[in-house]
Amino acid sequence: MSTYDRIGVGYSSRRQPDPRIADALEDALGLASTVVDVGSGTGSYQPSGRSVVGVEPSQTMIDQRPAGSAAVIRAVAENLPVRSGVFDAALAVLTVHHWEDHVGGLEELARVAARQVILTWDPDTFSRFWLVADYLPEIATRESTLATLEAVVDVLEVREVRPVLVPADCTDGFCGAYWRRPAEYLDPSVRSAISAFARCDPDAVVTAMARLEEDLVSGAWVRRYDGLLHRGEIDLGYRIVLCDGIRSRGG
Repeated sequence: MSTYDRIGVGYSSRRQPDPRIADALEDALGLASTVVDVGSGTGSYQPSGRSVVGVEPSQTMIDQRPAGSAAVIRAVAENLPVRSGVFDAALAVLTVHHWEDHVGGLEELARVAARQVILTWDPDTFSRFWLVADYLPEIATRESTLATLEAVVDVLEVREVRPVLVPADCTDGFCGAYWRRPAEYLDPSVRSAISAFARCDPDAVVTAMARLEEDLVSGAWVRRYDGLLHRGEIDLGYRIVLCDGIRSRGG
């Protein structure tokens, strides 16, 4: 069973594409006219004005795709049912860490498209995010086992890494989206659309959220993080990685 067959219910309502992140991904795709969107979920970041095919293993996510979405194939990244070299670019948005075999999946992206555009994150930067550092360090512990930025760099030939700043009013409810709206994390429906919470021990989450609520009520959170309240965006480690196929091993 796909991870999102378990936690993806209601995902489309909480994970609306943020237009600024969408613009950054569109810019990274450049002139690519044909795109395979791997791990496309509900189609949130389906590129516009291009010929797009989505690949998604979770029927729960596929069922939430809105009318007019690109055609979608139910398949996994590690075994893309398309011909080699048929796409200009392969897009993978916050998905590589869910793949059972990230090396195989990245190799498949390189097989079907000469260019790869991958949105992932740098765990070292993300571990300093207040939610992780002060309330739920288990997120960082769990993420140390996931395929994120370093895994992509190790497999693919990286041309450029672009920071993705998270706006204060981010509409895509991924883990770092509510950095300036801490009370949102107290809502179970918000947490249910964030896979990082699903990977943590439920009791640890309950304890962490109780502490956060207490700090919000007492004003301790505001006193500690007052500087964040005056910022419009922040770097939490999210990165767009532009790649050109399998990395040369040299030697």
